Amino acid sequence: MNTATSRISYEIRSYFRAPDAVFFTFLFPIIMLALFSVAFADADPIRAVAGNGRPTSVDYATYYLPGLVATGILLSGTQSLGVDIATERSDGTLKRLGGTPLPVLSYFVGKIGMVLVTTIVQTALLLGIASLVFGVDLPTAASNWGVFAGVMVLGIATSCVLGIAISALPREGRRATATIVPIVLVLQFISGVYLPFTQLPDWLQNVASVFPLRWMASGMRSVFLPDAFASAEPGGAWHLALGTLVLVAWLVGGTVACAVTFRWNRKDS
Repeated sequence: MNTATSRISYEIRSYFRAPDAVFFTFLFPIIMLALFSVAFADADPIRAVAGNGRPTSVDYATYYLPGLVATGILLSGTQSLGVDIATERSDGTLKRLGGTPLPVLSYFVGKIGMVLVTTIVQTALLLGIASLVFGVDLPTAASNWGVFAGVMVLGIATSCVLGIAISALPREGRRATATIVPIVLVLQFISGVYLPFTQLPDWLQNVASVFPLRWMASGMRSVFLPDAFASAEPGGAWHLALGTLVLVAWLVGGTVACAVTFRWNRKDS
């Protein structure tokens, strides 16, 4: 237990000592929220029509907040861990750790603990800035926060195992960023983070619906947006149960992929 706790502390310190990781994962959602909020400050609000025909509107900061919360989870888990572990494998760090008494489980606890802590801090900052600086009204109902907690915990777990699994893709550590970041970036654009999901072509919606970010984003929209905005989702509903099933499937599949692909060093090294 002490070893695992020490690894979490070590991983957190290492994370915040890497400027590129801090900027492209920790600060990225906050910067994007500020950019969208300032750029569209004078634009007409985004409207949706409820089932009773009554229109509801929100400003751009409120509209983009849910997708950026989901993006932060994916960046902190999948992108950060994928690049970090691939780099450690390439520079020999994993091989050296494999020659020490450090259990593999403690190594993973350290990585996942780091993601959990940094994601919680990042999300708290994002919500605080959205509320205090840009005037976003945060939910008050306990049920909304229950959904938020469920999507966040399941999203973090799924993103972590996918990050560990995807770290096996880059052949060299220096190619990790070029291999993993474009995948994560494309997912952001097709999953309803920056563009209204139903404005995408049907075939692209179907592709995005296979991946977890689309469901993390819609789950967060169900928390932060008025119910009328469910009409802008496929089928006119949030589909939280289906989203949960997709995330659980990726969590299970990602865990299996981790067990199959993770090695202290590459087989071909």
